[in-house]
Amino acid sequence: MAQITAALVKELREKTGAGMMDCKKALAENDANLEAAIDWLRQKGIAKAAKKAGRVAAEGLVAVAANDTTAVAVEVNSETDFVARNEQFQEMVKVIADVALANGGDFDASNNANYPGTENTVEAQVKDAVGTIGENMTFRRSAGLTVENGVVASYIHNVVVENQGKIAVLVALESKADTTVLAALGKQLAMHVAAAAPAALTVDELDQEAVERERTVLIEQARESGKPDNIIEKMIEGRMRKYYQEVVLLEQTFVIDGETQIKKVIENAGKEAGEEIKLAGYVRMVLGEGIEKEEEDFAAEVAAVASGN
Repeated sequence: MAQITAALVKELREKTGAGMMDCKKALAENDANLEAAIDWLRQKGIAKAAKKAGRVAAEGLVAVAANDTTAVAVEVNSETDFVARNEQFQEMVKVIADVALANGGDFDASNNANYPGTENTVEAQVKDAVGTIGENMTFRRSAGLTVENGVVASYIHNVVVENQGKIAVLVALESKADTTVLAALGKQLAMHVAAAAPAALTVDELDQEAVERERTVLIEQARESGKPDNIIEKMIEGRMRKYYQEVVLLEQTFVIDGETQIKKVIENAGKEAGEEIKLAGYVRMVLGEGIEKEEEDFAAEVAAVASGN
């Protein structure tokens, strides 16, 4: 049997908020498999959802650039937030966003494109800036959306400077409706995406492995009730609908009015504009998302300095 360490118990507690003894039991029941233990705790109703452990770490900025039918989002990382507030760094991020816009958001094409006013590629310019600014930096990613007719709206949350901040959102609306109307609707939808963090645009676009995992957890929870299978099946259908309403953009409730489903918001806007409006896609880019920063033991660091190590 796999060893259940204190570190593993601590990690499970951080991810689930469950008590120490419950975490130890969950690990023991699941041969120290962390993900299986999370599901076991959820099935028992001890932990309702997994929480991310640790901090999402990278500093820097996300930025947007847009024209009428295309918009892009980029992420450029630095080691500290101090550098993210450096005007030289911010100007570099702006230029990179503009280059990405010219390349439709394609990361490789943007990274290898000429950095305006220099003989460098974007990649080389970022490396040169490391020596100038004195901190490691990377152009990490970019994404773009384009429509044939309509607009791609953009939104920055936690703005640091114009078009740059901590969360970037793009929303693509395909329609022949008035672009002013579309831009206003797109901005509201982008704000919703920033707040609600949908996992997919439609139910069909959800990660099927995640869907099946959720269904399995819900089935086990329902079986704990002791109800017959035909009742459990109806319970699961209802709970899966609720799950979709939480994670699928078109099924979510509009955060601005707190009552209308997003798909109905778009339908109503189309009727008012006299033209059908289709939400063709979205991008939600969060600074440092998916990058784990090493947690520093400050006490140990101070002790090391004091001892001369």
